[in-house]
Amino acid sequence: MRIKKLLFFTVLIALFFAPSIVLAADFAWMSNFNIQAQADPSGFRAKIGARFNIGDAQITTVLSNFPQPADAYVALRLGEMSGRPIDVVTEQYQKNRGRGWGALAKSLGIKPGSPEFHALKRGDDLYGQKGKGKGKKDKKK
Repeated sequence: MRIKKLLFFTVLIALFFAPSIVLAADFAWMSNFNIQAQADPSGFRAKIGARFNIGDAQITTVLSNFPQPADAYVALRLGEMSGRPIDVVTEQYQKNRGRGWGALAKSLGIKPGSPEFHALKRGDDLYGQKGKGKGKKDKKK
């Protein structure tokens, strides 16, 4: 009887923590991205400007609205994916702070289960982390 109870509680604990382990893998690249961006701020600004075709003033504005460089990058990508200006993305981010990137994507009309969003969760395209890693494979067209 004790073994059954122990096994039951072990499985219960594992099931309780499994979603947080899976969620931790989503956007895991962001901490490394922040380290690289903070190590070379001018290089980061140049990459962001070239990648999103925005000027220095807009880069400054975007970076001032997000706590970390990776957050600003994700917001710019979500704007690009949704076809919405960064001002709209920033407004939605401020309004729904703490709900997660999936909720923000959904509020912008992006399906959190879409291949594009899954690729963003797996990596960025500034520092060579192009969506590599575990996740659903993108469907070939």
